[in-house]
Amino acid sequence: MTAPATDNTTLHVTVFDYGAGNLHSLVKAIEAGGAEVTIQTDPAAAVRNTHALVLPGVGAFAPAAERLAPGLDVVRIALQQGLPALGICLGMQLLFDASDEGPGAGLGIVPGRVSRIHAARVPQIGWNTLEDITDPLLTTSELTVAYYANSFVCRPSANALDAVTAWSEHEGDRFPASVRCGHVIGTQFHPEKSSAHGVRFIQAFLSMCATVAGVPLAAPRPTPESA
Repeated sequence: MTAPATDNTTLHVTVFDYGAGNLHSLVKAIEAGGAEVTIQTDPAAAVRNTHALVLPGVGAFAPAAERLAPGLDVVRIALQQGLPALGICLGMQLLFDASDEGPGAGLGIVPGRVSRIHAARVPQIGWNTLEDITDPLLTTSELTVAYYANSFVCRPSANALDAVTAWSEHEGDRFPASVRCGHVIGTQFHPEKSSAHGVRFIQAFLSMCATVAGVPLAAPRPTPESA
C-alpha cells in the first residue's frame, strides 16, 4: 500500500506496520483526532506523500529494526528535515541507536541505547506517573498518568538528556517517559490506551502536525475513551 498523495485539505498520517500485531486501537485514535490514516509496510514509502509518521508500539526491537532497515536512511533524513513523527513504546525505542533486546539499528534521532528495566517485576504493565514534564503536548492534554506495557526502556546518552521531556520510575529505575527532538516525539507509554487524557495527547500531536503542514485538521470525533 502506498502513502496517500498529500493535499491542502486533509491531514494525512502514515502508520508504519512492522507486521507484529493489531494496530486497530491506534489507528482509530488517530482517525478520531481528525486525520486520515494509511498503514504502510514499506519504510521508505511511509515518509513520502504524508504529513506525519507514526511508529507504533507493537512488537520487538530486532524484527522491527529488520523491517525498518531497507528504508532506514530515508526515514532518518525525513525526520531530520522536519517531518513530524510519533514513536510509541517500541516506536520510541526505534528513535534511539540500538537495543539490548536484539540486533539491528535504530534511527539514531536520539543518541543512546535501549536496555531492560532494572526491576524484579518485568514487564511493567499498568499505570504509572509522569514526572518533570516539559513537553507542551503533555501539559496541554494534562496527561500525568499513563499506561505502560514494556520490559525495555530508553537510556539517552549524557549529551542527549535534554531531549527527555518527562520521566517515570518503576521499582526505583527512573527512565524517560517521553523524548522530543524538534517535531519528532517518542512516548514509552501508550497514549492510545491512556484514557481521555491520552486521546487528548494524540489530538494535540495531530494539531501540531497540521500546523507544521499548513493544513486544516478535521474536528475530533467522540470516542469512548474521550467521552
